[in-house]
Amino acid sequence: MKIIEIIANDPLILIPGLFLLMFLIQFFYYSYYYSRILFVKQVHRVTGINEPVSIIICARNEEENLKKNLISFLNQDYPNYEVIVVNDCSEDESEFYLDQLQKKYTHLKVTTIKQDEKFIHSKKLALTIGIKAAKYEWLLLTDADCFAESPKWIERMQRKFTEKTEIVLGYGGFVYKEGLLNNLIRFDALFIALQYLTFAMARKPYMGVGRNLAYRKSLFFKNKGFASHYKIISGDDDLFINEAATKTNTNWEISHESITRTFAKESFNEWFKQKKRHTTTSKYYTFSNKIRLFFEPFSRVLFYILFVLTLIWYTPFYPYILGVFVFRMIMQLIIYKVAINHLKEKYLLLPSLFYDIILPFLGIAFYVSNIFSTKQVKWK
Repeated sequence: MKIIEIIANDPLILIPGLFLLMFLIQFFYYSYYYSRILFVKQVHRVTGINEPVSIIICARNEEENLKKNLISFLNQDYPNYEVIVVNDCSEDESEFYLDQLQKKYTHLKVTTIKQDEKFIHSKKLALTIGIKAAKYEWLLLTDADCFAESPKWIERMQRKFTEKTEIVLGYGGFVYKEGLLNNLIRFDALFIALQYLTFAMARKPYMGVGRNLAYRKSLFFKNKGFASHYKIISGDDDLFINEAATKTNTNWEISHESITRTFAKESFNEWFKQKKRHTTTSKYYTFSNKIRLFFEPFSRVLFYILFVLTLIWYTPFYPYILGVFVFRMIMQLIIYKVAINHLKEKYLLLPSLFYDIILPFLGIAFYVSNIFSTKQVKWK
């Protein structure tokens, strides 16, 4: 009763209490989930097992990207694999270029989807066709605008193909380029990867990225492919993993040689549209995943707001308030530093302090924009 009376007489007393609560929630996420990246070692040994692999790439009007990137997948240092390119209704010279490549690379296979004005489809149909065309059990997915950083990419990803494993999550980053937008996009990708990788390490996998993702062909058909979310434009990667991943069937690989990269958008407007499309899928996640993914940015926003309010109204507590803030910042910087090293990023450590504040607000903007948007988003 005394506590209620104190709050009734001075409601502002709730501010430092809520600030401490938000810190504890943040501490939980960083200590229980994100800190797992600290214990990952860069291992360069291989298992000696070379499972045959089918690489699947969907391409719609991607002639220029295919010319730049496809060679990195065709020239992998790996004994037994095929590359399947699904040429999805392209109107450029992709078909001609792929025909020329097939004469040189016998392990390149091309499946073409012809344009049908009466039937509009998403990337999920192209992927399904590519998966059906694959002759191997293990599928390794990437995009036409991506390239493998190393000829050991397949080898590094496949070493996590164990008897119990059905899914392997990889990292798909962005190419470094000077500029604030590129820096922001790369940090956003880094943080998303830190989140889905460490959640998987905690045996709570919830998503992967189509730029670098592997799973079994049998798992795809066991889960009836994309049937439950086929009408949703996005989600060929995260929604499928959200449904199919379990605490025992999901593995991950983040060695330097396992990374794929693509080029980031060069205008904020293009990136905003891309992020809007990606955020349309989160509402279809399982309830438990929604809760876990909601409370981290929610507590982060309130942590920063309450930090400022506590400083304003409770000046005698300055040393304690700043101590809590600095403690979280140091913990955050240590984890980001290790993640940056593992995922071969650069020039992100100090900017991360700024991006950590603004990204949750941008996330709200993406979400709100989708609510009021009536325009249908296409995958290409």
